[in-house]
This record gives sequence, C-alpha cells and structure tokens, in this order.
Amino acid sequence: MSVDEAGTARGNDGTDEPGWEVDPDDEPGAAVVASVGRQIKAWREAAGMRAGEFGAAIGYGEDLVYKVEGGRRIPRPEFLDKADTVLGAGGKLAMFKKEMAEARYPKKVRELAKLEARAVELSAYGSHNFHGLLQTEEYARALFGMRRPAFSPDEVERLVAARVARQSIFNRSPAPELSFVQEEVTLRRHLGGRMVLRRQLQRLLQLGQFRNVEIQVMPTGRDDHAGMGGEMQVLKFGDGSAVGRSEGDFGSRPIADPKHLRIIELRCGIIRAQALTPRESLAFIEQVLGET
Repeated sequence: MSVDEAGTARGNDGTDEPGWEVDPDDEPGAAVVASVGRQIKAWREAAGMRAGEFGAAIGYGEDLVYKVEGGRRIPRPEFLDKADTVLGAGGKLAMFKKEMAEARYPKKVRELAKLEARAVELSAYGSHNFHGLLQTEEYARALFGMRRPAFSPDEVERLVAARVARQSIFNRSPAPELSFVQEEVTLRRHLGGRMVLRRQLQRLLQLGQFRNVEIQVMPTGRDDHAGMGGEMQVLKFGDGSAVGRSEGDFGSRPIADPKHLRIIELRCGIIRAQALTPRESLAFIEQVLGET
C-alpha cells in the first residue's frame, strides 16, 4: 500500500482508499471510528444496498466500505459527504467529519492541540529543528520522513496533517501571545533540501510580522546558554493555570506543579534574554535566507 500527498492510500488492486489507518493503541479514537462505521453500515442496510453497490455509488471500492464499516479505516470528509447523500442520511453522517478529522491524529497530538487551543500564552525554545507550530508542511514531511525506525507513509501523512492543523492557533481571535526561541543551527540545517529550508525561513519572516508572535534566534557563538538541557515549552491559560515541559527534566512529561513550572519558566526567561531581540532575529533570518 502506498500513500500520496493528500493522505490517500492505495490498495494492491490500485483502488483508492481515502482516509487513514486506525491506531490500535488509541482506544478513544478507535472507539469513535468504530461507532461511525457501525452507523454507516446501519444506514446502508436500511437503504437495502450491498457493500459493493454502495461503494460503486459513492465512487469507492467494496473493500474500503468494509474497512470503514468495521472501524479499520478512518473515512475522509468526501467519503462521509457522498455516503450521506447516497444513503439519504440528511446530514447525520456528514456531521461526523469533525470527529473523524480529529481521530486521524495521534492521541498525544490531539492532547497537545487541545492545550494549545486553550492557551493565552506560549513560550517555547527549540534546539534541533523548528518548533512544530512554525514548520511548513514540506519541512514537517521531510522531518517525519527522516525518523528511524521509519514511519510508514500513512503515519507520515497523519503526523503532517496533525501538525499543520495545530497551526490554526495563528488564526485565533483573540490571539494568544506566542514566543519562540530557535537555535541558529536550525536556520542553517538543510533538512529536506535547500529549497525546503528557504521556504521555511520565508515562513518564519512571515510569522514574525504578526503582532502577537515573537521569534528570536539564539546565536551559536553565545558564551552563556540556559537551554543546554534541551527543548522546553510553557503554556499558560486564561484561568491562571499553566503546563510546562522540559526535554532534560521531569521525564519530558507535561508538568503542572508550580514548583517545577517555576524552574522551566525561569529558564525560558533567561533564554529569551540571551537570544537576539525579535527585530535583530528577523534581520538575522533574512541574512541566512540570502546565504541559503
């Protein structure tokens, strides 16, 4: 089975299998997919259609219909739209598009996206590659494609789609305050190739113009550096609570304990002070872009 850039798998017979495979370890997500599959089957049987007839009517193979109905394949939005129309469900199947869009993303990513959706302030330091919220789609695809052991093509597309979806945070209103510090090396490492990096740098310059976004560069030549423990991030919410994560401490798990949060916040603050200012950083990124 192969997967194209739209996230569509192809079976061995060459027929399109739109959607994503279900992660068996994601019990909540798998349960939602299975429930929707049962409802599609119930509507099909109520309409007196065989699986093959139904598949032909909506433009997909019989095998895919069985996979969706059996909860083994996450249907794409167009599948649900066509099924709703053909089966006369009156919107009762198409209404599950949002749930299916969320189910296709890994559980950890869904949990992170929910936190980011609530955040009124985000501070992050990245040392090896660009923060996920800053990445272009092609940069993210190149990054996930380098993982060892390798992700399957289907897994890569699921992860890329999830990462891109999280970037809706830039369109929120009221806008959250977003602060990123990136190591200079991340601006110079040609992950995915020179043109991928160029477009990634251009994306940084674009985001850096947003009034609620600050992007800073940590020069490699700094003598003092508070981020030697690795990547870290702090999310603050409207009710005054917060969650942090530090790669080198607390097992890299989300931390809400005020004592531990204070340590992560302290380091993030020092890192921002040690980095170039946002204005200096944008000028530096432009310079690197010209050299790339």
